[in-house]
Amino acid sequence: MYALEVYENIADDQYSALLNDTFEVSLESEFLPFLYQNQYVNFDENSKAVRLAGELAADAADDLDVVTKVFNYVTENVTYDYDKAENVEYGYLPDIDETLETKTGICFDYAALMCAMLRCRGIPAKLDIGYTNDGMYHAWISTYLKDKGWVNNIIEFDGDTWQFMDPTMMAASGTEAEKKQVSKDTQNYMVNYVR
Repeated sequence: MYALEVYENIADDQYSALLNDTFEVSLESEFLPFLYQNQYVNFDENSKAVRLAGELAADAADDLDVVTKVFNYVTENVTYDYDKAENVEYGYLPDIDETLETKTGICFDYAALMCAMLRCRGIPAKLDIGYTNDGMYHAWISTYLKDKGWVNNIIEFDGDTWQFMDPTMMAASGTEAEKKQVSKDTQNYMVNYVR
């Protein structure tokens, strides 16, 4: 069930309700919302992220290989922007191409960039938004692989086992062991909503 509300701006930051309604939507595939752009994961065929994803996927053996290449690229080339994290304003929306250009970002930027790069390659990806168990507002991804189904909070496969890898935590400062320890416990993450 979806709810639709339309408001009219009557002055400055004052709005008046014009209409509201509820309706049901039936999708031909449960994956459609996680294959296309939206205001949180905003991309099109001209996005630099789409071109880069194509380059990274060019010699990939399968979807898992694409996920691995995208994850490695993002975590090795984008650094965490502590100043932005301290000063981010309410209503902030990621700009994936800006993240690629500046090579810096916050968790929301990492997750949006990875989702865009996977979605444009036909790999369903969810942008998960919620909290860590220490109360930190956070964003990360989940992805769908044909032979595994939805891989929630787990995006690295070492050939034998799945490892929980949060791209922000893996790219942030600290030793490799510290990063893996922080991000491997799925109990540390509580999803509030998915985009």
